[in-house]
Amino acid sequence: MSRKSIFIAFVVSLGGFLFGFDAAIISGAQEFFGPYFGFSGDQVASINAAPTFAAMFAMLIAGWISDKIGRKKVLIAVAFVYALSAFLSAYATSYWILWWARFIGGAAFGAALILAPMYIAEVSTAKNRGKLVSVQQLNIVIGLSVAYFTGYFLQQSIADVANTNENINQENVWRWMFGLELIPAVIYFFLLFLVPKSPRWLYVKGKNSEAFEVLQKLHGNAKAKEEEQLIQENLNASSKKEKVSISEIFKKSLRFVLFLGLFVGVIQMITGINAIFFYSTSIFKQSGIGTDAAFASSVLVGVINIVFTVLAMILIDRMGRKPLMLIGLIGAAAGMFLTSYGFAKATYELTTEDIAKIEGVDATKFRSVENIVFQNDVDFKEALKSALGEQVLANKQGEIIELAGNLNPILILIGILTFVASFAFSLGPVMWVLLSELFPNRVRSLMIAFVGFVNSFTSWIVQRTFNWEIETLGSSTSYFIFGALALIGFVVLFKYLPETKGKSLEQIEKELVKN
Repeated sequence: MSRKSIFIAFVVSLGGFLFGFDAAIISGAQEFFGPYFGFSGDQVASINAAPTFAAMFAMLIAGWISDKIGRKKVLIAVAFVYALSAFLSAYATSYWILWWARFIGGAAFGAALILAPMYIAEVSTAKNRGKLVSVQQLNIVIGLSVAYFTGYFLQQSIADVANTNENINQENVWRWMFGLELIPAVIYFFLLFLVPKSPRWLYVKGKNSEAFEVLQKLHGNAKAKEEEQLIQENLNASSKKEKVSISEIFKKSLRFVLFLGLFVGVIQMITGINAIFFYSTSIFKQSGIGTDAAFASSVLVGVINIVFTVLAMILIDRMGRKPLMLIGLIGAAAGMFLTSYGFAKATYELTTEDIAKIEGVDATKFRSVENIVFQNDVDFKEALKSALGEQVLANKQGEIIELAGNLNPILILIGILTFVASFAFSLGPVMWVLLSELFPNRVRSLMIAFVGFVNSFTSWIVQRTFNWEIETLGSSTSYFIFGALALIGFVVLFKYLPETKGKSLEQIEKELVKN
């Protein structure tokens, strides 16, 4: 594996870094911009979900546009939109400005997440394709971790009573969280000019000499000739077929690979990963661990994510895709069940001493809940809502639950970390590798776009309904459902998922696509 290939994979997948950074920074930023603007819980959830909503539609058209004008040009445009989104988010003055800033950022996320694995697969050899495509997931988790560290240190900065930095305070810290994303976005934009065009795309466009030159620079002359032969054979076979249309991906010959792609795309999100990433700080605050410790725990989530993603990258071309997926899904289920158990054993009681510690709220409003033991978080929050009102509760919920909760935050932390580690070892990196491999060259961009749309739609539903789910069903039931879905994923993939490691894209197509 050449240094040039590694560099290209790293640069192209920097969009993943920005996606990860943005997905994690919102977890901490919402603790500040919500109270700053006086947003309701539903408005915060809507802002959280706006990028995913836009990503759904970007995923549908990004591949098609890149087929027309090239992967590289679209990625450069994506980097520019990332930067614009960060700038507008940092300077937002209302709900709708912030929502639209997040929305256009989501369009960039969707396009980048689709195009990066597609591009990397097209410049990689079969031997190293798994590792190189996994670089995108590594960049995502590095972005998550950097965001968690950023949020933690900014939180510590404003919490420090000796802090003399007038530029960062309780009122504007969320603007710094969003604005710092502008730095990697600009770096991403300029680095993209250093990567070549996709050789497979160049062959499709009939630019054979330019395509072969790219292959030579990437793999050397001998390997370039071998790759060229495989690509030309595939294109010659594809040229005998009718023009690609959206209806083709539903044909009987592609039914099996479409089912696999859709199932993996759905199970990746429906097991709850974005609920964890987008709401990690809130989740840890609800466990009673405290605000500072909640930010610190989110940092730990990021570190665990990186460690197990790197482990997956080391093993994916050795163990294969299927073993990683199965081991990870079992671990994800175990983590969610442990988290569910931790919340199930919790009780909540707000004593007179606890109430005296809550600033900014009239103590008499707590009389209806004072010294009463609640057996679950749903009943406790409903009683608080009746006593305080929805807006006051939204601003003070973390502080109140920290005081009232009688539960084991360490057990919940272990459950969350087990889930994150298992996801990073399996569903995170392996899904994008599988999507870059399962689909035929001729319809790859179309099928990845369709699966990406479904994947993003599933993520949007999870993000948009997570607050409702926690408030209505309770934390324990919500996490139990995520664990049960992970088990279903294990059973289905154990039966149907084939192994693709060490095979060329053309060989995989011959084996899985029925003529």
